[in-house]
Amino acid sequence: MDRAELVSHARQTIERGSKSFAAASRLFDFRTRERVWLLYAWCRRCDDLADAQDLGGRLGDQRGAADRLATIRDLTARALTGDETGDSAFDALGVVARETGLTSAMAEAVIAGFALDAADWQPRTEADLMRYCWHVAGAVGVMMAVVMGVPPGDAETLDQACDLGLAFQLANIARDLEEDDAADRCYLPLDWLVEADIPPGEQMKPHYRAALVPLVARMCHMAHAHECSARIGAGRLTFRQRWAVLSAAAIYGEIAHDVERRGAHAWDHRTVVSSARKLGFILKAAGLALGRPARACREGASHRRWTRRQLEALAA
Repeated sequence: MDRAELVSHARQTIERGSKSFAAASRLFDFRTRERVWLLYAWCRRCDDLADAQDLGGRLGDQRGAADRLATIRDLTARALTGDETGDSAFDALGVVARETGLTSAMAEAVIAGFALDAADWQPRTEADLMRYCWHVAGAVGVMMAVVMGVPPGDAETLDQACDLGLAFQLANIARDLEEDDAADRCYLPLDWLVEADIPPGEQMKPHYRAALVPLVARMCHMAHAHECSARIGAGRLTFRQRWAVLSAAAIYGEIAHDVERRGAHAWDHRTVVSSARKLGFILKAAGLALGRPARACREGASHRRWTRRQLEALAA
């Protein structure tokens, strides 16, 4: 495929794979929007390959995970050296990397998260949880910031781009506990479960729902703190980029808020943000993008306990 065909395929991927992110991405300027789509296509394809799924659907047969991880690393390496891979999503990464300066180290930070899943890993501590979130989402936030034109040396802005990814992933984990449990996965730290007297592996049983609620609320509060930090960092972007980032932050933030509000009923059915509510958040974000972060946002960010540099050190 030529670049235009890769962009078209990437646009279709994001529209099918993440309606929330697709809605926010339309707010970027034309060139940034295309590059965001190209990077998303690679992220989505890697995730699907790693989990044997289709566009983030139900996890497939997890046998052969090591082989799928090797395929991801091989195709990524080939794409970054300029070779055609025969896979449009990996070729999309090659295009956007050449245009923006994405590096193999940035890509490997993301792939390391898939390696944890392939090893049937589960976090024992909050630090383990956040290290996982760094790999699968915070590192993606850094790549997205570079795609938007943030210089690789702008550490503060990249830190807060990482925070947005962390907020997204914490919200996703809180929402998807039931789905992950069905696939024999749990991203709640073992330490948290022990503190709540919930036997590991039994957290989704009905009689533990009440004890589970405070743990999930804790995770949602962490997501909120990182979301607030990302909102502050968005002030360094151009207006349209800021608008898109604030829209995405609001939509994903609402997922965490809904999960927390629903308490023990949060997993009776999947939490979604309706199209009408998404539109409302996008319109509100336009006004917020014209002003300065609210004091409440700065107060919320003060509760952030983890930074990109701390998580990189844990992952080293």
